[in-house]
Amino acid sequence: MSYGVISDLVEQVTIAAMPTASLPIADLVRHLRQHLNLSQEKFAAKLGVSFKTVNRWEKGHSLPSPMALKLIEDLLKTIGEAGKALLEEYFPEGKSDV
Repeated sequence: MSYGVISDLVEQVTIAAMPTASLPIADLVRHLRQHLNLSQEKFAAKLGVSFKTVNRWEKGHSLPSPMALKLIEDLLKTIGEAGKALLEEYFPEGKSDV
């Protein structure tokens, strides 16, 4: 999946301007973190962000930056079939790149 696809997704979610617009990303972050059996603190450290940032992502109060989304994508690619399924669910236009 290219950086452009992720950037487009962030732009689409941001443009939607609905309070629940970030929920798909919130679900993705939560699913990935739980699959990796990491606390929010440990997941944050893995991505180089604060616990508070991960907490805001999961609650849908903010969105990951394009750089953080790229790191999330990279993590998804390392966890095999589960990661592939999450990529296809949350980034369907990029599923052929996995």
